[in-house]
Amino acid sequence: MRTLISFTALFLSILLIQLGSGTLGPLDALAGVQRGFTTAQIGLLGSAHFLGFLVGCYLAPRYIGSVGHSRTFAAAAAIGAIGALLHPVFEGPYQWAALRLLTGVSVASGMTVIESWLQAKIETKTRGRVFGIYRVIDMSGSIMAQGLIAVLDPASYVSYNIVAVFCVLCLLPLSLTRRAAPPTPDAPRLRPIKAALLSPTACFGIIVAGVTGASFRMVGPVFGVAIDLTQSEVALFLSAGIFGGVAAQYPIGWIADKTDRRNVLIGLSLSAIVGSLSVAWLVEPGNTTVIFLGAFVFGMTSYPVYSVAAAYANDFASKDFVLELNASLIFFYSIGAIMSPIVSARLIAVYGPSALFVFIAAAHLALILFALYRMTRRKAAAPAAPYQMLPRTSMIVARVFGRAHHNNDQAAEAAADDGRREP
Repeated sequence: MRTLISFTALFLSILLIQLGSGTLGPLDALAGVQRGFTTAQIGLLGSAHFLGFLVGCYLAPRYIGSVGHSRTFAAAAAIGAIGALLHPVFEGPYQWAALRLLTGVSVASGMTVIESWLQAKIETKTRGRVFGIYRVIDMSGSIMAQGLIAVLDPASYVSYNIVAVFCVLCLLPLSLTRRAAPPTPDAPRLRPIKAALLSPTACFGIIVAGVTGASFRMVGPVFGVAIDLTQSEVALFLSAGIFGGVAAQYPIGWIADKTDRRNVLIGLSLSAIVGSLSVAWLVEPGNTTVIFLGAFVFGMTSYPVYSVAAAYANDFASKDFVLELNASLIFFYSIGAIMSPIVSARLIAVYGPSALFVFIAAAHLALILFALYRMTRRKAAAPAAPYQMLPRTSMIVARVFGRAHHNNDQAAEAAADDGRREP
């Protein structure tokens, strides 16, 4: 319990980061609709966020190494606050895209600092409990952010002030903690080509996870407005997707540890196609039951794809490549997430709101076809480490799971040694 209490400052900071970043995306989409932005321009805002996120993931470990955790976190919070406060000042879509790039850098950098701090301080015996609580708080912040969307006025200067307040508040816990910052870590190398050659199916699955997740998160509010959802109903729509993702993680993880993980990816994608096309064909203005159920099914079938694909990639990884592999997976996720909001928004503009879920279904169909092809080229690897509910937050988090992978290998080697010593 003392260990968990000692991480209170970090947990509180991550909650405040999620409250700010989780509120800003839907708020921008709804505000863009009110200001007359085109659907494609609103999609550009989401793509700019993930471009900034990728830049932040790459730069933050290097700044931590040069100026330390606390200064890097302070800079990230300042950039986020500036990005939020300037939204009412520069009201054009391209100016907002530049500001969203800044806030993407801010979010990725803040996450990197906190996860770097955690991985340096977590002991092996408490790693599961500490990181489990971290994930609960992370998801709780996302859900609470959707609650704020239900009550904030997108066109109000006050709404962006509130987002900026969260950016500033997240500074306080780390500034006032008595715990010393950990030694600065080496930045993980990005080796995406090696990762893609190691497991093409896993990397393609990660890209699909980025395509579908970013489309729903960044363009979902546009879909909601187009089918006449109220602002509070848009918030419930987005929350239903998050709840679906949380509900499915552990059952899917249990299945993924018992069978070929590619079969799990195919099963998830088949279910996602059925759910997405059902929404696309059955959705009508006012039919909120189908809409919310569709969002829940989306979350159940799309959000676990990242974790299953990452587990499958790690099954092939050597000990010395685990860290670089998981950093590269964040890179592949960002590539899919940068591309998809622009594409899905454009499709909505041309073909109507149902095109969002047709696009998501098409991405999952591509994953099914690719996985089936790869199953003819290579047999499945035996699970090297148990399924983990992986966050898509920073490249530093790869260290935590790299450590877990290494500990599992050590335990397996110790068990083998014990077996050899038995009479």
